Amino acid sequence: MSTRNDDLRRIESEVRTLIRRVRRVMGERAREVHPDLHPMTYVILAHLAASGPLRGADLSDAFGMDKGGVSRQVQALVDLGLVERRPDPEDRRAILLDATDDGRARLAAMSRSRSERFDQRLGDWSDAELAAFAEQLAAYNSALSDD
Repeated sequence: MSTRNDDLRRIESEVRTLIRRVRRVMGERAREVHPDLHPMTYVILAHLAASGPLRGADLSDAFGMDKGGVSRQVQALVDLGLVERRPDPEDRRAILLDATDDGRARLAAMSRSRSERFDQRLGDWSDAELAAFAEQLAAYNSALSDD
């Protein structure tokens, strides 16, 4: 029988495995959207597609990055035709960033194919098992939200 300490170490080990897997998957998703897309830049694109249009400062805040780092990532997305800059209608001096139609279409296509693969891999899980895991994962993330 394992002890609480053994179980906590096992959770840490499994989370490390999950983090490695997430990093790999982020790279795969980025390349599926565009072969020249960096994983971090993919995350910014996905955020803009879901929450945009946004100012660069909003992206800096969302990702805890300095403005220069965000600017370089955004420029890469603009160069690939996945993000566009346009004047803010409320403040013509400011620039808004948003995913282009092509960027949104590529994200949607990638998301559909990844969702199908994810569903296949968890195909043996019952609806109750999926729901229970989702609840436990949410509880775990909530418990560690201050980290």
